[in-house]
Amino acid sequence: MKKKNKLGFNIYRDSLNSIDFSKKNIINTINPHSYCISVQDEIFADALKMSDILLPDGIGIVWAEKLINGSKIKKIAGYDLFIFLMKKLNNENGSVFFLGASQITLNKIKTKCEKEFPNVKFDSYSPPFKDKFSGEDSNLMCIEVNKHKPDVLFVGMTAPKQEKWVYEFHTLLNAKTICSIGAVFDFYAGNIKRSSPFWISIGLEWLPRLAKEPKRLFKRNFISTPKFIVQVLWLRIFKKALFKIKNL
Repeated sequence: MKKKNKLGFNIYRDSLNSIDFSKKNIINTINPHSYCISVQDEIFADALKMSDILLPDGIGIVWAEKLINGSKIKKIAGYDLFIFLMKKLNNENGSVFFLGASQITLNKIKTKCEKEFPNVKFDSYSPPFKDKFSGEDSNLMCIEVNKHKPDVLFVGMTAPKQEKWVYEFHTLLNAKTICSIGAVFDFYAGNIKRSSPFWISIGLEWLPRLAKEPKRLFKRNFISTPKFIVQVLWLRIFKKALFKIKNL
């Protein structure tokens, strides 16, 4: 189930088991950092709003839902989605396509998938590494995906690039489920170590990652997060003020 919140997005509130995978779904995730990017990037905002399923991938989104709307939801990370779908495909002898990352990373993913999910048919394509794809680049990417007609297409080209690309080309992609999962490619390949279950369980998954990659994650944690907190608190105060006015 999804319902538009005060931040302007339809956040998914149920479990992954409740998603109807018999129809085509575009699944994206949102966290405080991506929310702040969307405020400045209209196309990215549209891409997130276009999602059939927009998962709350961040303790900040869970907190905001509770504070603004009084709704209790659970964080569902992109990695949780990835493991859930791979297990599902393995049980159903399904097919997967990985679009993004270097060929070295894709080879690592393939080797690991063959061991952990032996019943899944695996295909992939490594697009050129550049800030903006040409029409020819995108056409070739679509052709590679459509050759295999995967049950699930995982796109890993970092946000907001991956979501915007899917937003533009999803109608040309012959895949049942399309998921933009960014860093999951590196997590699963072992290029980047994910935080331990302890840090994840207490809502501080970001802390060990910040300690390991302070330069890359500085903006996310020390600029985007404070901005997001201020926005949520302002909405909370504004909502309370409107309630008082209506009840005068």
